[in-house]
Order: sequence, then structure tokens, then C-alpha cells
Amino acid sequence: MILPTKKEEEKLYRIGVSLIAGIDESGKGPLAGPVVSAAVIFPRGVRIKNIRDSKKLTKKRREELFEIIQKKALAVGVGLSSEKEIDRYHIVKATLLSMRKAVLKLSKTPEYIFIDGRDIVPDLDINQKSIIRGDENVFSIAAASIIAKVTRDKIMRKYHLKFPVYGFDRHKGYGTQLHFEMLKKYGPCPIHRRSFKSIAPFLT
Repeated sequence: MILPTKKEEEKLYRIGVSLIAGIDESGKGPLAGPVVSAAVIFPRGVRIKNIRDSKKLTKKRREELFEIIQKKALAVGVGLSSEKEIDRYHIVKATLLSMRKAVLKLSKTPEYIFIDGRDIVPDLDINQKSIIRGDENVFSIAAASIIAKVTRDKIMRKYHLKFPVYGFDRHKGYGTQLHFEMLKKYGPCPIHRRSFKSIAPFLT
């Protein structure tokens, strides 16, 4: 398996840019809960084995890497947009808002940021580059994907305690068969994204 590399970061290190943040999100697709973004800045030369897109890791390995990244990073920032913000702004704008929040939460201001996807983050006076499949190819973005995924999963497990009938601890808000069965039986709860077409049939 091809692992993410530091080629993009090294290009900038060589011209004197040292504070480089990778950014990724978790939770654009689910029917419930927030979208969570993370920004991660590493020191040059950091070594962490098996960093890769969070979707290609087991839950156990993601959580192990989450702790390692927190220890080895120069700064980690996490931002989220709630289901209400998603309904208000729609998912793409809400996701970019969560990314902006993540950057602003960093204890160090990055000189450059790499973002997974096609879009750049608005309202930031920082040089940026969006990279399609960045979580598969860029080390700092892959690390951010792990922070975002583990953080969001924890949030959804907490929501499971509040709304146990939906099984949020199992599907994390994604549109599984179980989730749709529970929606049909109980209707949406306060954390469901009412602007999503899949939720519309269950609204009264």
C-alpha cells in the first residue's frame, strides 16, 4: 500500500516555510451530528509510522495514532460545525467553516496550509493549496484526517448516550439500514440534519 509522503511539505521547507498545517474533515456525509475538521502542524523531520487516510485504518490503530500525533505535533486544532450550522449554511460551506475554526484553534499560526479536497478555506490570510485525495497522499493531511475522525467518533458515542435508540455508537450518523429503520420508527432527533434529502421523508 502506498502511504502518504512529505513531498508537499518538503517543497516548502526547502524555501524556508516551516509552519505547515494539513487540514481534513470527518462527517460530511452522515445524516446526523456535526462535521468535524482538524488542522495539524508537525516539526520538520517528524517520524510516525503508518500514517494514512483514517478510513484505511482500524478503529484501534486510529486511536493509537491519534495519541501519537497529539504528542509529536507542534500544534493541533479542531473545529466543528453543528447540525444547525449545516442546515443553515449547507454542508460544503459548513465544512469550510469548521476548517477555518480548526486553523484558528491552532496554538501556532501556520504560514501555509494544505487542504483535502477541491476548496480553499475562506476568510484566512494564509497561503493555501487544496489537494484532491490529499488524505491519501499528503502526510500532514492524513494526520489531520485521523484527528478529525477519532474526535467525531467520540462525539457520536456521546450522542448515543443521549439518543440511544438510533445506534449512533455503531453507524456514527451515516445512512445505514439500521439508522433508516430507527428513523422510520422514531423520526428525527435534535441532531439530525433536516436539510438533507434523506431526512425529509421523516419530517412531520
